[in-house]
Amino acid sequence: MPRSKGIVIGFWIVTALFCLQMGFTAYAQLRLPQVAGAFTHLGFPAYFRVELALAKVLGVVLLLAPVPARVKEWAYAGFAIDLGSALIAHLSVGDGPEAWGWAAATGMLWGLSYFFWRRLQAMPASTSSRGEHPVSGDGPAAETNSPGAPHPGTA
Repeated sequence: MPRSKGIVIGFWIVTALFCLQMGFTAYAQLRLPQVAGAFTHLGFPAYFRVELALAKVLGVVLLLAPVPARVKEWAYAGFAIDLGSALIAHLSVGDGPEAWGWAAATGMLWGLSYFFWRRLQAMPASTSSRGEHPVSGDGPAAETNSPGAPHPGTA
């Protein structure tokens, strides 16, 4: 069965929103003093805030770039660890929903993005008469690097 346009559109909308949110939090961690204060409140050292922001930027790039599926899988795993850890950190110091709600809401965007991405992985790509890939790039090479490319060894 060819790839559904709804799945592709859903993937890109949710992934774009997720990446915007993660990009904004990375910016905030690097530039906003109140966010630095929140990291201190949670008990994290100052260098961790910078390290985490750079990891988020790298993860966003990997989710949006045409990279192998295994690399995207690791980016999704890193974001899952980040969001789960943020939720645990806020709950462990007794913060209320105003503090941990963003991590929970972003986690839902992460879950939807990952769900759509896995659905795209399971569906064969439909191609046009010119051999273009419907999600990213042209030709067979793009199929191995697109968000909807099948896992190696699957038909």
